[in-house]
Amino acid sequence: MASSSGAGAAAAANLNAVRETMDVLLEISRILNTGLDMETLSICVRLCEQGINPEALSSVIKELRKATEALKKSPAVFRIFLAL
Repeated sequence: MASSSGAGAAAAANLNAVRETMDVLLEISRILNTGLDMETLSICVRLCEQGINPEALSSVIKELRKATEALKKSPAVFRIFLAL
């Protein structure tokens, strides 16, 4: 029983460390004005942990933002896109 409570304490400590790390990353993200929310930042971190090139990921995010802005400026196209 003692080992399972020790494992639980270790898991809780690990979870707290992960949360703390994500909080720090989110603060850095805000300072750098990236516009990423916690969920998006978390996805980016997981992708980088899986070996995705961070610079390539950044480029994809920038291109998606540009495409979104272009769609917003073109209401007819945006309505068609939303209808899909």
